[in-house]
Amino acid sequence: MYELKTKENDSSVIEFIEAVESPRKREDAYKLLDIFTETTGYEAKMWGPSIIGFGSYHYKYQTGHEGDAPLVGFSPRKAKISLYFATGDPDREKLLESFGKHTAGKACVYINKVADIDENVLKQLINESISFLQKTYPNP
Repeated sequence: MYELKTKENDSSVIEFIEAVESPRKREDAYKLLDIFTETTGYEAKMWGPSIIGFGSYHYKYQTGHEGDAPLVGFSPRKAKISLYFATGDPDREKLLESFGKHTAGKACVYINKVADIDENVLKQLINESISFLQKTYPNP
């Protein structure tokens, strides 16, 4: 059976951020930590070796694949900062139009630095993602 690699663990979020090489990325990681914590009301947890996640939900696809994932999260990667929001949320695209400088994949939104984006839109994206996931995957 498929083993999920990205699981919540007890690694230190602060130690992870402190290990980020770029001082600017480290500063942005702390800023995002504050925004996500304040907006979600959840404590930051490490998911896998490099994702800082907030809250969690259990998903089960029609294929039978299931697992747990953070409701929202971010990762200060070498190239860009990855922001994790719900996939399939129809309101995400509309919010991204006024988000600022970014690129988007299926699950991630990538930014170079926090100064490039609208923090209020970030908070809306966080709230929208949590609301969408909690409606889509209600707790059993």
